[in-house]
Amino acid sequence: MASDGYDVQFVTIHGHRRAYVKAGKGPAVLLLHGLGCDHSTWEPVMEALARRYTVIAPDLLGHGRSDKPRADYTLGGFANGMRDLLTVLGIDKATVIGHSFGGGVAMQFAYQFPERTERLMLVASGGLGPEVSPGIRAITTPGFDQLMSVLTLPGIRHAGMAGLRALSTAPYKATRDLDEVAAIYDTFKDRRARQAIRHVVRAVVDWQGQIVTMADRAYLTEEMPMWVVWGRDDRVIPVRHANAAAAVAPNARVEVIPDAGHFPHKDHPVRFAQIVHEFIRTTAPAKYSRARFRALLKAGGEQGSLKAVEDTA
Repeated sequence: MASDGYDVQFVTIHGHRRAYVKAGKGPAVLLLHGLGCDHSTWEPVMEALARRYTVIAPDLLGHGRSDKPRADYTLGGFANGMRDLLTVLGIDKATVIGHSFGGGVAMQFAYQFPERTERLMLVASGGLGPEVSPGIRAITTPGFDQLMSVLTLPGIRHAGMAGLRALSTAPYKATRDLDEVAAIYDTFKDRRARQAIRHVVRAVVDWQGQIVTMADRAYLTEEMPMWVVWGRDDRVIPVRHANAAAAVAPNARVEVIPDAGHFPHKDHPVRFAQIVHEFIRTTAPAKYSRARFRALLKAGGEQGSLKAVEDTA
């Protein structure tokens, strides 16, 4: 099977088959897609990135061509799965780039496995504020599965997808990402996918919005290069969350791309690939020190904690 010229490969880990694309040579870059998407969301930038890096773009468990079991769909579970995938592929460390929900997985991976994370890039990421689109909150409500079982009947689904894709071509910022919404809608025809997505969302969102936040652990980014990328016209997770990231992680660089929505890597793939390259070219990989990490944890993120532990490195 192929995706935009790249073979989709499979590996079984803990009894579950996982799909992924691997391309290129050089330092490893792990690309983590968002909710309801799969590795193909990265197709516009894969070729450019693969010229310089070993790019790994998996389908997270419950998504795409990966298995959709009744399993652990927490952020910690996904982070463990990515560690195990990299281990099977013989990759010790990587620059981790996560989009939307994948940004939450990327943050969790960096927190759980700092010794395996060289850099962290968050793209329109979850976990930086409570606000999220009503459509995502709706997935947690009773009756979602029953409603989707009707809305994904062949005739209704095809009409709905056609309508969404037609709207996505309109010259309005609010409809920019509806082609991606159509693709996600199409995946809901698989009841296993709907159930997996619902488990995922319920772990990170309730009726009030996002539950998970990086604010209480952002001080740990003092030890890791971090770049936050957002589309100015994002209607799924508001762009002001990028400013929230800058507030809690002052060493992070923030890049807001004009004329881009929730998928800046698809709206402006050339610019996005340039940002990734600049990030890797201008920053040294994080070097994990257990003593320094322990001291940071003890300091608890208090102001000046980095200075207080200089002598422990």
